[in-house]
Amino acid sequence: MSENKPYRILLYYKYVHIDNPAELTAEHLQFCKDLGVKGRILISEQGINGTCSGTVEQTDAYIAHMRANPLFADMVYKIDESEGHAFKKIFVRHKKELVTLRYDKKLDPNVRTGKHLTPVEFYEELQGDDVIIIDGRNDYEYDIGHFRGAIRPTVESFREFPEWLRKNLPEDAKNKKILTYCTGGIRCETLTGVLLEEGFSDVNQLEGGIVTYGKDETVKGRLWDGKCYVFDERISVPINRTDEDIIVGKCYHCGKAEDRYINCADDLCHRKHICCPECEAEHESYCAPECKVNDEARKLKVVSGR
Repeated sequence: MSENKPYRILLYYKYVHIDNPAELTAEHLQFCKDLGVKGRILISEQGINGTCSGTVEQTDAYIAHMRANPLFADMVYKIDESEGHAFKKIFVRHKKELVTLRYDKKLDPNVRTGKHLTPVEFYEELQGDDVIIIDGRNDYEYDIGHFRGAIRPTVESFREFPEWLRKNLPEDAKNKKILTYCTGGIRCETLTGVLLEEGFSDVNQLEGGIVTYGKDETVKGRLWDGKCYVFDERISVPINRTDEDIIVGKCYHCGKAEDRYINCADDLCHRKHICCPECEAEHESYCAPECKVNDEARKLKVVSGR
């Protein structure tokens, strides 16, 4: 790994039973604060799901601390170099589910999940005949980048997936090869469980997710178009490291090819939308004229004290 960048970003998860998740959450938050890492970490009875940033020394210490715990000793980390922190604060939260689904059946990826495919295996399967490729992320994540030929999920949150699958996949799809993928792999652990429960027989998932696929030296991100949305200050990262790399996103305002997301400047909207630099300046980061009007009216009201 290059020593040019002083910070690193860790992405990781592990499904493992935790007896006292609330207690571990409090202890882990204090540990992270003392260490100085920043990020977003979720802990539940099901395990841990996190992404955090820190100096090389801090992230080394974080990994060493986790490996000293038998529950997380073999946890896999996806590591990116960075010039600085990818987060502004540290959040460690206790949740009922690592990935909020609220499915009507209990799912345990350690008991039942899809077949894990390495990046090379996934690349080969992508080129197969009559495969169904399901993007296991939200619609706005798909819009900025996705695998070629993947179905765009019309969902705004993961919990909508079971109903979306029932409404959008035909009955004969249950006998076809299904390929699923997501950012780091954790959502597919659950999504493939849902697919199996719903009667699909040949269910597969990209091991390590899109970020691992992009780092693989054999496939080099081939058959991925656009960028990969990430939940930190970077917003998106490149995946395809070949001359096949293209932009698939379109500016929300002018329709020009673009792959950068911004949030609407109106705090009560904050709509994520793809926006080119020119339109960001022209529209002052608002996604719609009414957002600007409403935001300015509220600010005027605060200033006037009314």
